[in-house]
Amino acid sequence: MAGNRTFTMIKPDAVVANNVGAITKLIEEAGFRIVALKKTQLTQELAGQFYAVHKERPFYKDLCAYMSSGPIVPMILEKANAVEDFRKLIGATDPKKAEPGTIRNLFAKSIEANAIHGSDSDGNAEIEGNFFFSNFEKF
Repeated sequence: MAGNRTFTMIKPDAVVANNVGAITKLIEEAGFRIVALKKTQLTQELAGQFYAVHKERPFYKDLCAYMSSGPIVPMILEKANAVEDFRKLIGATDPKKAEPGTIRNLFAKSIEANAIHGSDSDGNAEIEGNFFFSNFEKF
């Protein structure tokens, strides 16, 4: 059974471009409730911990450098079928392949600077949400 919470993070490129408000508006208009939200910045070490699953991949170091290059906005979202519905809302990783009206179609600059992260499973949504938020921060 699909869960009702997912994790997302607005990435540095979209934060620096002042797209946080427009992106959160789209998220809420799609029926998601924001359970937790903060603005923060990852260190290289924290980015490495968050993306540890990719440690052996060739893009790992560049990903960690990018994700620690500026502020981010992590969020926990709530809605029935949250992970699947949110993945549809954000669109394909490559903004050139993202459906019109998806977040990446509207705000991503490239496949690397793709504006937003979305968890790919219920289990990862919980792990990723717990990385950024304590229990008392989740409403």
